[in-house]
Amino acid sequence: MDLKEAIELVKQELKAPRFEHTLRVIETSGVLAKRFKESTEKAKLAAALHDYAKNWPVEDLKTYLVNNHLSNDLLTYHSELWHGPVASHVMENEYGITDSDVLQAIAHHTTGRAGMTNIEKIVYLADYIEPGRDIPGIDEVRAASEQSLDYACWLVARNTLNYLIQKKVTIHPDSFHAYNDLTRTIHTEGLLNGNE
Repeated sequence: MDLKEAIELVKQELKAPRFEHTLRVIETSGVLAKRFKESTEKAKLAAALHDYAKNWPVEDLKTYLVNNHLSNDLLTYHSELWHGPVASHVMENEYGITDSDVLQAIAHHTTGRAGMTNIEKIVYLADYIEPGRDIPGIDEVRAASEQSLDYACWLVARNTLNYLIQKKVTIHPDSFHAYNDLTRTIHTEGLLNGNE
């Protein structure tokens, strides 16, 4: 599947505001991929497909997760986390996408995970900083994204955890694993001094 086909596919699935968000994530992913010397083709394709199942009814997402034996523990967390794994599974099994970078980026764009590839990090970050977003602290993340993919992703993970903790909701373990993994990485790279 090429980018044009992916865009046409998701246009049929998404409400207009979500489709516009997707176009901005594609553009932002392309910029980040070029900046950090990764495949713009992979990053843009994953970005195009990341929210494929976002507008599915919750019951349809739940049925898909159960019928396809996807991670049962997902059902114990907020339904906002379900669309990524569902979209990844659909792309692999119904549309024949086999590139693990693309599939993992789609699956984990909401939670992140430990051991993310750079393509995963790019889509995770682009989804957060695309120009239509207005989130507290986003300017800091956008500025960081000019210099360091790892540090910018660490800020996303930190901000997301802080937000969810303040909301007093359950948090998927992958989000903690992403934060811990990125924290180790940026310590190793000398990007964090412990005073953050």
